[in-house]
Amino acid sequence: MGNGERLKTEVLVVGGGTGGTAAAIQAARLGAEVLLVSEWPWLGGMLTAAGVTAPDGNELAAFQTGLWGAFLRELERRQPGGLHHGWVSFFTYEPAVGAGIFADWVAALPNLTWRWGHRPQAVLRSAERVTGVEFDSFSVEATITIDGTDLGDLLALGNVPHRWGWEPQDQWQEPSAPKSLSDPTDPLAPAIKKYPVQSPTWVVVMQDYGLGTTAPTIPSAGISADFSGAWDGYGPEQFLNYGRLPGNRFMINWPQQGNDYGVKLDRLIGSDSARHDFWQEAKHHSQQFAHVIQTELGPNYGLAQGVFPQLEGTPGGGAYALYPYYREGRRLVGLTTVKEQDILPIAGGQVAPLPVNGAGEVDAIAIGNYPNDHHYPGFAMPLAPKAIRWGGRWTGTPFTIPYGALVPAEIDGLLACDKNISVTHIANGATRLQPVVLGIGQAAGAAAALCLQRGCQPRHLSIRSLQQALLKDPQAPAMVVPCFDLLPTDEHWMEYQAAYLREPHTYPSSGFTYSLNPDLAQAPTALSPPTAKTFRGQYQAGENQSHQLICPMGNTHQTLMLVAITPLAVQQLTQAIDGSTLAVQGIHNGGGGWILVHSITKIEEK
Repeated sequence: MGNGERLKTEVLVVGGGTGGTAAAIQAARLGAEVLLVSEWPWLGGMLTAAGVTAPDGNELAAFQTGLWGAFLRELERRQPGGLHHGWVSFFTYEPAVGAGIFADWVAALPNLTWRWGHRPQAVLRSAERVTGVEFDSFSVEATITIDGTDLGDLLALGNVPHRWGWEPQDQWQEPSAPKSLSDPTDPLAPAIKKYPVQSPTWVVVMQDYGLGTTAPTIPSAGISADFSGAWDGYGPEQFLNYGRLPGNRFMINWPQQGNDYGVKLDRLIGSDSARHDFWQEAKHHSQQFAHVIQTELGPNYGLAQGVFPQLEGTPGGGAYALYPYYREGRRLVGLTTVKEQDILPIAGGQVAPLPVNGAGEVDAIAIGNYPNDHHYPGFAMPLAPKAIRWGGRWTGTPFTIPYGALVPAEIDGLLACDKNISVTHIANGATRLQPVVLGIGQAAGAAAALCLQRGCQPRHLSIRSLQQALLKDPQAPAMVVPCFDLLPTDEHWMEYQAAYLREPHTYPSSGFTYSLNPDLAQAPTALSPPTAKTFRGQYQAGENQSHQLICPMGNTHQTLMLVAITPLAVQQLTQAIDGSTLAVQGIHNGGGGWILVHSITKIEEK
């Protein structure tokens, strides 16, 4: 070990991103002595410090479980003005509110110590086992080390087998993978050549200071960048409402001719100076986009003030996220690799197949449902579809993450818990989202604590013990087998989760537990949220299973979309008769132009 302070702990979590934060909290809640070391002063990664405060996926009520569900409940309690502002997500909030939640959860655990301002310098190993990590001024010896970094830093430092970049179709037989990585005639060749991984985005937060008000001028970054057509097909208002936040602020994380930045991405895993050069360029790219927005849409749009803390040595802070939103980094070579086929729905069904390990056990430990989504500026990536209409809108088909994807194939003493799990480049487009990574982190933390209790290495941990710990967690029980209509408040929730793990052939391909007994799915849900209001109007069935409510507004009418995320509301919408008068309880989202339906309390037939 090098010079400096020498520490010893049971669980060391490196990286305070989405997965690392969840892992540290969960391991400590299960009694382990935990040291969390992060580079940044905010915990939560994508959900906070990287500025993506409009999380994607796991939006359906049944999927709001574990630390993800607990995070949403706290956001609902803490965020002034609520969470219903933009159309890309059902939940948008101020970054500082999210960071405060994670900081409070960490502070409440006396057996969890957090140090920030440090990056790993070396990984300590004893033969084929990771034993700790060296930082700039201290080193840590740990029984279990968890890599919670966005880019998989420990994988490289510890010479742990990992992947970076694309895989050809013949390696995993993925339908959307390129047939060749070197053939210039392959349809994906332009993307392969330019983008080894998905492009990051340096999020910037803007604010509408009010019509007639001139916000401080956003200076040009002095770079050449083409943002023409950024809001074509949407219009300025819908473009801004994409990531609308409370307080007339806007998260600018826009993929169409926007601020995704993918120039020389190999610099992300190069030297510190190369990475900092990329950071500066990515931040300048977002600054230039913000300058164009202000110039073209009006001087009332400016940079928001004091959104992120100011730090020396980084281009971020103020209106700019602390660091880029990384969509992909190094990816572990694990006991299991999540492939595109593992996230796609089975033939004729609406859910992906449950993962089964070498012992014949279902080893699902986290859930996701986001459609596969890849970002390569200037290139539209064709991908196998994995979305369905549900509740008047598109949602992704659900899938699971197997425990083996967190465990290195060859190295002991280590777990991965962020976008660095064992996943293919193609499948990463669905597994990288914030709620999924929170679930992965929660599972990794639980696994580390259980390994300590049982005196075993992660590869030898009983998968059933881990699943039971997640399902029965006293503070944040987590679903491990996704079902559209199995709410966490359902008295049969545990019974069905256990049954599907024990007998996977009984898992319905529709994803509906109660498809054979629909009355059970109509049991009353929780009381309407305090922000719900009653809207009265005429119901109109739209195209493609959409729903509308025509509401009288004085001498005119306003047409609002009706969308739902609870099974009861979805069923009531499906049963509504065109032209009937409805009294709808729900929450109005002005940015989305919809009512999020909680229940329909009155239906008058035509």
